[in-house]
Amino acid sequence: MPYSLAVSRSSSSETADEVTSGSGARASLSRPSDDRPSDIAVVKFLSSRHGAEPVDVEVLGGGFWSAAYGYRLGDDELVLRINDEPDGFRDDELAARYGSSALPVPEVLAIGEGFGRWFAISRRHRGRFLEEIAPDEADALGPTVVDLLAALRAVPDFGADVPSWHQWLLAGITDQPDRHTAGWRPRIAADAAADRTFQAVDHRIRSLLEACPDRRQLVHSDLLHYNVLVTPQADAVTAVFSWKCHTWGDAIYDLAWCTFWGRWHEGIGALDLWDRVVPTLSVSETVDLGVRHHVYELQIGASHLGWFATLGDEENLAWTVRQLNELLERGARS
Repeated sequence: MPYSLAVSRSSSSETADEVTSGSGARASLSRPSDDRPSDIAVVKFLSSRHGAEPVDVEVLGGGFWSAAYGYRLGDDELVLRINDEPDGFRDDELAARYGSSALPVPEVLAIGEGFGRWFAISRRHRGRFLEEIAPDEADALGPTVVDLLAALRAVPDFGADVPSWHQWLLAGITDQPDRHTAGWRPRIAADAAADRTFQAVDHRIRSLLEACPDRRQLVHSDLLHYNVLVTPQADAVTAVFSWKCHTWGDAIYDLAWCTFWGRWHEGIGALDLWDRVVPTLSVSETVDLGVRHHVYELQIGASHLGWFATLGDEENLAWTVRQLNELLERGARS
């Protein structure tokens, strides 16, 4: 029986790792997710895998590393992702144990080889991307993000074997040959302004590192790259995915992630998350809080200098240099 091919295109997805521009727009750069099998190959694969033909198959956009497709099988709404490597899928599968009503993590149903690459099938969650919420919705979204950060802090330590917190922070600003971004440091060095800023940031981070406690709190470390969905009313989180960057350390890092990227996304910047989150912290969590937050914002910006240098994205590289210079001048919050 011939396959009925009707694969549509959609911008709403359960995907991750979007490259954004300083204005918040998505940069049109070559991405691994652009390497897609043919539509008919996808439908044939899913039909063979499930023993039934999927319906409402659609291409999901937004991801950098994985090509993604949404589809329905009976009453189940599912997502197929295709990637060159399985590690990110396995991290997502592992993250299911962190899930709760306050921290909904999509269930990964299968991981395997297909299309000469790797695939994962997970349950589909729907909602609006966190970055797409408008500034005038801050009253609804603000408490939602505060609750999300609290839910991450509340996840019990599962004893994962990860680098120490200081090692993890410094690894993010160190050029390493086994990473996708290998070779970024010489590219930064070739740009006098970027190199000056990077060296100043590197020095500031190392000089303040002792204020950053080696805690064992869950850190997602990628919340604002189209990895969080919320309800249409922005009053609850419906999914948190793309866990490949997560680790265990100081949960204030995720707050810093939101405040740093809030400079790009007006809806996030309008939340004033520092003022909202600080009153919810325990006394022990506020020790050296301003210094820790400062270190983490600098580390996030510096690590993305390497990312944008790798992509050859000069516009975002220059934008990030400007933000880092502002942070260096402003110093830690009091």
